[in-house]
Amino acid sequence: MKIVLILLITLSLYADTKQDMFNLYQNKKYEQVCDIGFDKFKNNKKDEEFVSLYAFACLNSDYIDRLAIPIAILKFSKESRANSAYFSVILMQKKLLYHSLIDNYDLSKMNLPTTDYVLSKVFDLYVKLGKHKKRAFYLFEDKDDKKLTYKLYIQKDERLSKIVIEEFYDTITVKRHVYW
Repeated sequence: MKIVLILLITLSLYADTKQDMFNLYQNKKYEQVCDIGFDKFKNNKKDEEFVSLYAFACLNSDYIDRLAIPIAILKFSKESRANSAYFSVILMQKKLLYHSLIDNYDLSKMNLPTTDYVLSKVFDLYVKLGKHKKRAFYLFEDKDDKKLTYKLYIQKDERLSKIVIEEFYDTITVKRHVYW
């Protein structure tokens, strides 16, 4: 009887964690969901719904590097494989954009899939520049909304420089994304 009670308590705690994460996600508390998912990942890595929820929360809070493990894990259902491919594209675009901005790597010949995520939009706009001289910053106009613009630049740091994308609607800052 004791074992059954412990099992029921454990299952209810697990269910509560996933439900709490989902509720927070619906309330756009992405960073909290990403942190909870990170802390509880080891015990839930076989639950692809949990892993996908965690990964989307990390993506929406700009913790893109936390996508690497979910990319490898999400493989047992059609939806999971689609999510894995989506995250893979974004992670690869971030790495290539960083390589180009820091090391002057030429991306002009790249023809990659894309997504609707802000980093993908900026990556596509950057690649369309073709071969060019390095700039202190880049300004891009959204192809679908002329009032939406993106400013791309490198934030220098003594240890590790970071990619910064600032989103503007007219002249008002909407969001600032920072990636290493």
